[in-house]
Amino acid sequence: MTRTIVENARIVTPTAVERGCLVVEGNRIAAISPDDPQVEASKRVDADGKYLLPGLVDLHGDDIERHVFPRSEARVPTSAALETCDRANLSAGITTKFHAVAFEETPTENRSLHLARELHQEIAAAESLLGRHHFHARCEVSDPDCVDAVTDAIADDGVSLVSLMNHVPGDGQFDDVDEFERRYADGSGDWNVQSFADHRDCDESVLRERTGRLTKRAADAGIPVASHDDDCPATVDRMSRHSVAISEFPVTMAAAERATELGLVTAMGAPNLVRGGSLWGNLDARAAAENGVLDVLCSDYHPKSLLEAVFVDTDEPLPERVARATSAPADAVGLNDRGRIVPGARADLLLVDTDPRPTISHAFVDGQEVYRVDSS
Repeated sequence: MTRTIVENARIVTPTAVERGCLVVEGNRIAAISPDDPQVEASKRVDADGKYLLPGLVDLHGDDIERHVFPRSEARVPTSAALETCDRANLSAGITTKFHAVAFEETPTENRSLHLARELHQEIAAAESLLGRHHFHARCEVSDPDCVDAVTDAIADDGVSLVSLMNHVPGDGQFDDVDEFERRYADGSGDWNVQSFADHRDCDESVLRERTGRLTKRAADAGIPVASHDDDCPATVDRMSRHSVAISEFPVTMAAAERATELGLVTAMGAPNLVRGGSLWGNLDARAAAENGVLDVLCSDYHPKSLLEAVFVDTDEPLPERVARATSAPADAVGLNDRGRIVPGARADLLLVDTDPRPTISHAFVDGQEVYRVDSS
């Protein structure tokens, strides 16, 4: 069995930051020691005072779509895009990635049911990736084709998380059709946003039936479900009755507070915290943290923001901030073997240099070094 020792590190455990050494045996953390354990090692890494963190667990990152389409008309083969995305996420410290792939027909964002199915198959079959990759199926419950496609994906296996969205005017983050058009219109005049909105318009009873059908299928398959863009306590109540476990990107403080009251995990975007507010004028992540209603941070559209968000000073101890991007998301989806530096946990680890801003110098997955920046 291989043994790796990371020495001279500031180790971020679940409760403290400890100076010392970490011993990894095989793919597991074996011990934390304040001094060199004086044992033989296959590999020694001098952390030189850097922070040692668990690998980041990203429950919602939709950056794979931009690797497939670096420009609107420039299509990269899916397998090549996935490999590039894998390396890019490791360089950002993300060792467990949930690719949030939208099952929807929105040509302005290069999204389609065909691409979603292709990514589902590619991620499920991938064998040459260095990090751990999971498929997060985002379903537009207002569109029957999307509901059918996600239902089929659940049956096909390989789905690790489902989120339920209702992107229509007057719901969630879209107050009216003008807000909706600003998000989806491409300015070319070739695509009628109003017709698109009309296609998604359906009765509340239909939405409830589809939500119930999807959550039951997911529950039968042992897959956790998240709601998306909850805008008020009543929405959270309705989703909770369907056994939704995660409130993803709550739009208002009232929604986030209700989710916390009901025991749902609240997840928000790391870019929101880093940039000092929501891109769409929704709930501020710092305000959510200050009110005790922020459990998990996700990369959303920008992987590097997840690590940076951990080091945004929110007047909380560093272990608490680290947990939002490591143990809390891992626990939310049942991956209890990672996300914390304790003996017996999987050795997914990061060495982080915070000067002048947080960057990864080393990344380990299952105890194996998979990324390193040569400082020489």
